[in-house]
Amino acid sequence: MTPRKEAYTGSVPEPPAYCHSLVNPPRSFYLAFHGAGVTWIEHAEYDESQTHQLYRPLISSGMGFGAQRWIATLQRQSECLAILMSSNVPSRDHTAITASGRRSMLKLAQRMTDNFCAGVCASTVHKWNKLNAGNVDEDVRVMTRKSVDDPGEPPGIVLSAATSVWLPVSPQRLFDFLRDERLRSEWDILSNGGPMQEMAHIAKGQDHGNCVSLLRASAMNANQSSMLILQETCIDAAGSLVVYAPVDIPAMHVVMNGGDSAYVALLPSGFAIVPDGPGSLGAPAANGGPTANNNGNGGGPERVSGSLLTVAFQILVNSLPTAKLTVESVETVNNLISCTVQKIKAALQCES
Repeated sequence: MTPRKEAYTGSVPEPPAYCHSLVNPPRSFYLAFHGAGVTWIEHAEYDESQTHQLYRPLISSGMGFGAQRWIATLQRQSECLAILMSSNVPSRDHTAITASGRRSMLKLAQRMTDNFCAGVCASTVHKWNKLNAGNVDEDVRVMTRKSVDDPGEPPGIVLSAATSVWLPVSPQRLFDFLRDERLRSEWDILSNGGPMQEMAHIAKGQDHGNCVSLLRASAMNANQSSMLILQETCIDAAGSLVVYAPVDIPAMHVVMNGGDSAYVALLPSGFAIVPDGPGSLGAPAANGGPTANNNGNGGGPERVSGSLLTVAFQILVNSLPTAKLTVESVETVNNLISCTVQKIKAALQCES
């Protein structure tokens, strides 16, 4: 089958200075096939000094930005679209949700995941300023922004903290642990110390890990109402995501009945998991992470097969957009992310 080529005339952002496009002219072609399309293909050079040492083996191997990642993502999205357009409800789905309710929940979950990724990546959508305040760990990035006139987010000062760590466990094991609502109390303070219950489940692909769930945390006492958490999990050969956000119970009733999800305020947190590179058995590096394994750096010991885990939280620290950020708020979110990482390490028995 011969691809049809058309010019792309949309407005696109310029790449950062440390990334240079090799397409000539840059970003100018579109490939379309029957029923599916590739809307963007681009080769680029990047400044390796801008890449964190933990991620260099992954990027050098081509697993970070290469074609295998594109294909894995396209396949996962294709499965999701096929299920969304089908009139048949997968057997493992929550049958009480109507077709319009399923579409509304999936749309809300997509917005939640997009918001999470934009926050972690500090994209042009969200302008982040790195803070140098309080007792912030060196490897934790703490940033702030103002949320104003966005019905999909609570208004006020939003504080974000993110860090990446190497863990000597497989990406699949780490993903299964973090997405399991029965084990959530081992790392999540929102669980109130007990297992969560899955109230609704919507499949997004053949893999059981690709789904949207509505979870309910146990109330700490009879006077406290239960909390609902919307969670989306995605996995393919290139990596996985576990994204979640507390949601308002009345608003979710509207969404599950097919109502507009655009006005449901979300502030998501979550995890991004990728393999640490193409290596397998061996000894870890002295700093507790993967060592070089002939990735253009000569010889060296083979790496332990493991995972690179990015943990990110977004928290509303003040409902007034004009409020000043306090040192106490910065230290609180920094402690939250550090404590979560330590709990995950302890649960998986990979404490340093």
